[in-house]
Amino acid sequence: MKPFDYARASRPAQAVDLVASRDEAAFIAGGTELTNLMKDGVLAPGLVVDVSGLPLSDIELHEGRLRIGATARMRQVADHPMVRERFPVISEALLASASPQVRNRAAIGGNLLQRTRCGYYRDVGSPCNRREPGSGCPAIDGQNRQHAILGGSDHCIAVHPSDLAVALSALDSVVLTLGPDGRRSIALKDLHRLPGDTPHRETVLRHGEMITGLEIPESRAARNSRYLKLRDRASFEFAVVSVAAALTLRGRVVTDVRLAFGGIAPRPWRSAAAERALRDQPLTDATVAAAGRALVRDAEPREHNAFKVELVQRALADILSDLGGNR
Repeated sequence: MKPFDYARASRPAQAVDLVASRDEAAFIAGGTELTNLMKDGVLAPGLVVDVSGLPLSDIELHEGRLRIGATARMRQVADHPMVRERFPVISEALLASASPQVRNRAAIGGNLLQRTRCGYYRDVGSPCNRREPGSGCPAIDGQNRQHAILGGSDHCIAVHPSDLAVALSALDSVVLTLGPDGRRSIALKDLHRLPGDTPHRETVLRHGEMITGLEIPESRAARNSRYLKLRDRASFEFAVVSVAAALTLRGRVVTDVRLAFGGIAPRPWRSAAAERALRDQPLTDATVAAAGRALVRDAEPREHNAFKVELVQRALADILSDLGGNR
């Protein structure tokens, strides 16, 4: 690990000013991600600004919107009675993430900004366009079992790792930020960028811009929501495929549906096509199958991950069956 300077911020504006003042500066809260990347030589910030002590950990419902502070711990949010009752998909996604020890430490804001788990990115001996733009993407013709079937490019096919981000995307969540130019509200679905020809630019955040919290609107669909994660082992493993679904029915007819997917794209994948196939339709095997086909219509599987095309459709059918009361 390279030497670095450390500062502990006492106010959000101070944290922003400190990071914005140096090109090689970074925020740190729980430290469960950044410190590992620093130890592995993947990232080497010259200044680390600790925001863990900032008063940004509240969890409250205000005017029909759930507000979660960026420094709230994963465990706090997952176990909160209101979250479990009114936004179960969020609690389930967090409980499916990492280990109890990590959930006790990791902050919500940092969880959304996790870097990809692509082995080529995390191996400094391998080329990687995310780590070193222009060096290549060995996953395209190499080991790509864990990689994207949607949204990738000739420059990168890595997937985004956050379970929470998938759940939040399904609920039309908004990310609140503070940066050198002031405050912003960013739809969660717009926070993460597709790789295109600039895969090293993973989010729309500007340098020195810090996530301060989240807002999630209440809805009937949010109350009837679930998160399904398929992985290679039962604990502390990232998704091969995941589905966040929120559903409202009138009888057997779908009146509202929100679907987001993990493990298949470089960002949480919200599928408007799959939602259209279900909305205002009876929830039947035929309509669910149509939604699955719409989801993967533009899929571009690689040698080792073609199985995801069928797996994600099966996962979608499973979670819709559960939410629709077919079990």
